[in-house]
Amino acid sequence: MEIADLLAPEAIFADMRAAAKKQALTEMATRAGQVTGLHERRIHEAVWERERLGSTGLGGGIAIPHARMATLGRLHGVFARLANPIDFDAVDDRPVDLIFMLLAPEGAGADHLTALARISRALRDRALVEKLRATDNADALYAMITAPSRSQAA
Repeated sequence: MEIADLLAPEAIFADMRAAAKKQALTEMATRAGQVTGLHERRIHEAVWERERLGSTGLGGGIAIPHARMATLGRLHGVFARLANPIDFDAVDDRPVDLIFMLLAPEGAGADHLTALARISRALRDRALVEKLRATDNADALYAMITAPSRSQAA
């Protein structure tokens, strides 16, 4: 599974301006609603419910909020590069400036975990993260984050 399987070009925020975690998740839920056809409020509630279990701020300025939704037909993602880092209650207490929201069907099981692992692996690549932070062009961000993984590239 590649990130391009999860993410559409219109699901990219190149320079999101959010003052807080809740605002960022609300804006991302709105975009996810446009991409998935689901109501943004249901998406926000599902993601926020998962976030209450424990922060999805992984450290290093990166967060991967995620949720499972019964009415979703396939995995979807929304990516945001924030103009200014925000507090996300991350494990390292550092503010977050790169957020990848993942939405999965309720029964996605292994596919959900595979997607989370793929996103996490990509966002642990320091060179990629530096490039993502260095541009506020949506097309460039999409091309960088959806480039085939090195381990699967021919």
